[in-house]
Amino acid sequence: MSSSPEGQDMMEVLASNSNQLADDLCSAGSNAAKRQKYVMDYLKVADRESKSVTADFPDGLDWFNVSEPLSLQGSLRGKVVVLDFFTYCCINCMHILPNLKRLEHLYPIEQGLVVVGVHSAKFRNEKDSANIRAAVERYEITHPVVNDSVTAMWRQLRVQCWPTLMILGPRANPLLVIMGEGNYEDLKLYIGSTLRYYREKGELLQHSLPINLSQTAGLASNLKFPGKIARSEGGNDEDLYAVSDSGNHRVLIIEANGTVRHTVGGKASGFVDGSFKQARFNAPQGVAFRGLDTVFVADNENHAIRRIDLTERTVSTIVGNGVQGNDRTGGKGGREQPISSPWDVALYTTRDLDMSFHVDESKAPLKEVLLVAMAGIHQIWAVFLQDTIWWKFKKYPAGSCWAIAGSGHEQNRNTSYPHSAAFAQPSGLAINREVKEMYLADSESSAIRKISLTDGKVLAVAGGDRNPLDLFAFGDVDGKQYAAKFQHPLGVAYNSKDGCIYVADTYNHKVKKIDATTNCATTCEFREANGAIKQFNEPAGLCLDRTGQLLFIADTNNHELFVANLFDSTIRPLKLHFPVAEAMDCGTGTVLRSQKLIKLYPRSGNATLRLVFDFAFPETSTKLTEGAPQRWSLALPSTEWGCEQTKGTLDVSVRSLALQMAPPAGVFTTNGNPVTVDVAFKLNLCEGDVCFPKEFTVRLDVQLCDGAAQVVEGSDTQERCQVQLSRAKVLLKHD
Repeated sequence: MSSSPEGQDMMEVLASNSNQLADDLCSAGSNAAKRQKYVMDYLKVADRESKSVTADFPDGLDWFNVSEPLSLQGSLRGKVVVLDFFTYCCINCMHILPNLKRLEHLYPIEQGLVVVGVHSAKFRNEKDSANIRAAVERYEITHPVVNDSVTAMWRQLRVQCWPTLMILGPRANPLLVIMGEGNYEDLKLYIGSTLRYYREKGELLQHSLPINLSQTAGLASNLKFPGKIARSEGGNDEDLYAVSDSGNHRVLIIEANGTVRHTVGGKASGFVDGSFKQARFNAPQGVAFRGLDTVFVADNENHAIRRIDLTERTVSTIVGNGVQGNDRTGGKGGREQPISSPWDVALYTTRDLDMSFHVDESKAPLKEVLLVAMAGIHQIWAVFLQDTIWWKFKKYPAGSCWAIAGSGHEQNRNTSYPHSAAFAQPSGLAINREVKEMYLADSESSAIRKISLTDGKVLAVAGGDRNPLDLFAFGDVDGKQYAAKFQHPLGVAYNSKDGCIYVADTYNHKVKKIDATTNCATTCEFREANGAIKQFNEPAGLCLDRTGQLLFIADTNNHELFVANLFDSTIRPLKLHFPVAEAMDCGTGTVLRSQKLIKLYPRSGNATLRLVFDFAFPETSTKLTEGAPQRWSLALPSTEWGCEQTKGTLDVSVRSLALQMAPPAGVFTTNGNPVTVDVAFKLNLCEGDVCFPKEFTVRLDVQLCDGAAQVVEGSDTQERCQVQLSRAKVLLKHD
């Protein structure tokens, strides 16, 4: 071990000595006794030669998870202190947190170990204490964190990069420094040996610290740091949306009006496959639909890709084993392929790229490729769901997972060769199917970039800098290509209706759009009902409805979803409505059978039956609950009958429902047996300060008649019913 000559930088010497120890441990391999001896010998010299640092946390800094500021020369004396220099945008910094949590669990504060997060911001947005407080909660950090907004400790201790761990002895004497993510087993050996060394010397103190965990997330919306949102593709059914409720470790499947159809996982973190209730995620991020019955999930902190089957109501793992990997090539499948912090996913369909000639291209089989923004190793990966021939005619077997773009270096490098390109924490994906391009939010370069899905060429769109090594070209400027500036964008969505790429400009707290043809970026402003411009708080996820008119926004640090109308620039919150009770789906409830036979005369096939339900409340205090789901569904006698809509929700303000049905064409006799029309209701009501569900079915008998002499051929029939609702009963009356 070298000592520090007069004038030589303490950090340089410490880093050199720490690297030498790491090399010695590597040479010792799995020989535990030899590894232990290396560390203990190192500590003896380091303890003797290192002097206490004079640096300390300045007064006036904001602290989190403690009720009062800490001091190296005060409350932290007598402790082994790990200073974790981090910035919450940095994926590598996030990778260290699970290791620190394991060590804190192994060695509590009273046994002598204290981890202190020293937040040293890269982006301006990260200097804000409110944003840091939210990040502390989002990443479930339970140790003390200080907002070193002036980078005082960074400069005094000569820290050079994120992440950096500095281990101090009980006299605030520097012992080790680890730059980069490091290795848990080595870190455990360092900490365990240091605690044992100073315990034997009698220098450890057993006092506790004023820990007071920060809590900021609201409960009203039932969301906690929502990350991404995606819309279902295909089918004639109503649109469904998947939301990664990251802070609650779950995925929600919702309808466009906010009604929650499925809750998958939550609220504790874990890595478990199984039913929706059994399944566990860990801070899930990206979501992507495959048709109407499958959702793929980038399970970020589990380092896995999960599949949700909405038909079978199960969750399975298709890539990853729950442990962070560092493989930058891939080639395996399932749990055998380790991956690193997937942040977003997008499903792309393609024909084999083998230059095969098809007389009818529409008959060539389509292959599905799940594209993955692998933020942890700065690459784009792909899961090939069928045997596929991809770029440069390379064949990929079904189920395999490969790196398809990016060298793994953290840069903003655009090239015609996908594996020579370099990304900087790609975090959002969106596909332009018309021109076969994928847009990506490259968060650490603050740039929006694109990849050709025909050959892998990587090009700039807007933001960032021409210099591929400059990852500090951020700001808040509208403009064209490099003149435009973003700040750590996390989400993108492409709108085929207007040809624009919508961007969640996360650290600028804005939504912007880029004309995909001109590469010009402009800021979107949305006005709330009171006319005020909507202020976001680190929005991270975007998606569009099928009309291209509505933009769904995950406003992460506000714990809310919003829907913006792109035509009139208005915006409204999307409140979630959870089912009153899952047991409501198990039975039919009360059946109200009408005693009146409805006669219909559809001789010409033009007649219709119009049913009108009016809802009345005998008790004046009874009403339909505002904001709660009020569902109805129609069961027709056969598929020959028609109705424009067979299910929906009631408008609480109207308090009535009108249904227009068309019977099958044909000639019928009055001797024919009646058929039944069922209208089922699942309503939620309040009576004073008590709320309750009501589930019932109105069953009507309809007879199709000839009767041309009695009525005008093809005439319409209307039947009006009144449904009386109270907490005690439900009654059906006819006009």
